[in-house]
Amino acid sequence: MSSLSRRVRTAIGVGAGLAVIGCAAPLWAGLWATTGAHPVDALTHFLIAVALILVVCQGLAALARRLGQPPVLGEMVGGLVLGPSLLGAVWPQAGTFLFPPAVIDGLDKAAQLGLVVFVFLLGCELRTDRIERKGMVAATVAGGMILPWLAGAAIVFATGDLLAGAKAAPLEAMLFVGLAMAVTALPVLARILSDLGLDKTGVGALSISAAAIGDGVAWLTLAFLLAGQSAGEQVAGGQGWRVLLLAAALVMVTALCVRPALAALVRRLGSSQSLAVVLIAGAIGYAVLTQSLQLHPVVGAFLFGVAVPRDSLAVERVGRRLEGFTLTILLPLFFAGVGLKVSAGLLGADPVGWLVLAVVLVAAVVTKVAGAGGAVRLAGMPSAQAWRVGFLMNCRGVTELVVLTIGYQAHLINQLAYTLLVLVAVITTAATGPLVRWSLRRTHDDGVTRAPLTVMHADTART
Repeated sequence: MSSLSRRVRTAIGVGAGLAVIGCAAPLWAGLWATTGAHPVDALTHFLIAVALILVVCQGLAALARRLGQPPVLGEMVGGLVLGPSLLGAVWPQAGTFLFPPAVIDGLDKAAQLGLVVFVFLLGCELRTDRIERKGMVAATVAGGMILPWLAGAAIVFATGDLLAGAKAAPLEAMLFVGLAMAVTALPVLARILSDLGLDKTGVGALSISAAAIGDGVAWLTLAFLLAGQSAGEQVAGGQGWRVLLLAAALVMVTALCVRPALAALVRRLGSSQSLAVVLIAGAIGYAVLTQSLQLHPVVGAFLFGVAVPRDSLAVERVGRRLEGFTLTILLPLFFAGVGLKVSAGLLGADPVGWLVLAVVLVAAVVTKVAGAGGAVRLAGMPSAQAWRVGFLMNCRGVTELVVLTIGYQAHLINQLAYTLLVLVAVITTAATGPLVRWSLRRTHDDGVTRAPLTVMHADTART
């Protein structure tokens, strides 16, 4: 069949379809007028919202890719576009129609499932067994976390109750904001390194290793913060330390019993569908356990992921299958949930809000770059490569959004702090690639030699 005849048949088909729609529209309107029901019920509302979120997030992800940015940045921006920061400000009626409370509640539940699976996969990819030159990695982690942490704590201390949540003690709010500013996003960093061709260089391996260790430190600290908050709330009833003791018992049981049992199951089941069910059920089960301990579900999911055996092709195959659905479908729903809670309108015309945003952004960038880059420079790395490490560690991405959402749900920070820190996460993630490219152009090299400074094998992390 010629291309002309195909086009004719296509045009005839489209015309016939439009004619059918035109004839059916009055029947559809009459049906709903007769029954008196609303044509868009709660389920229809939810499905429309999901479809719109996926289209917007994937469209902006494609745009981000064309602009040389990691696709996840476009998805993060997509969540903000659909929230009160843009859609709610430009067309509030559409925002109200698309995201009524029932739909938001459904999206939150789907997003929580996506978070559990995503953080479980992060735990699976946390590799500390292949790290070489541990002193250099330790310097990167220490410098890249301590300075931002101190800066975040100082900002909360200086601003008083401006950023603290309703249920947070001053010290808890200070520690949490510092933690959020100290985070580096391992999955997004791995994608940026791959796009820049730095994934097999010493700088890339060092950055990935430090981000992996930093993620472990961040999740452990977050667990202690949540446990400490629960302990503080329950101390009057004498229940406070039970949270900490039960959490410690769970870690011990995981290390002594669950980890070897998982290794045996992986050898027995291979990469079958049964293994995928066991891993997902285990991650959800651990999420339920930590939720019942008044920690967040993702803490349990991460702990279970850490217990999954390494160097297993079966686990890698299952992980790739889970990763595709999680990153394409479930994670954009989480980004939409973040966007619906973030309102740039909170900054308003008051210069104080914008001043605090500027202070937080500058402090986050300067302390992260100077902390990580300065530490490895003192450890003996050449200056250009050291600052490149600092630029890479400044990538906060989706990991910070997860941490911020947990802190906001636990009332460690208020909505203004949540909004400010989400904007900082988006801006610093967007700046990482251009800053590293500028650094490469300025020094006219490809990052570092590919062999001598290797810190971790190249298959450390997937995106």
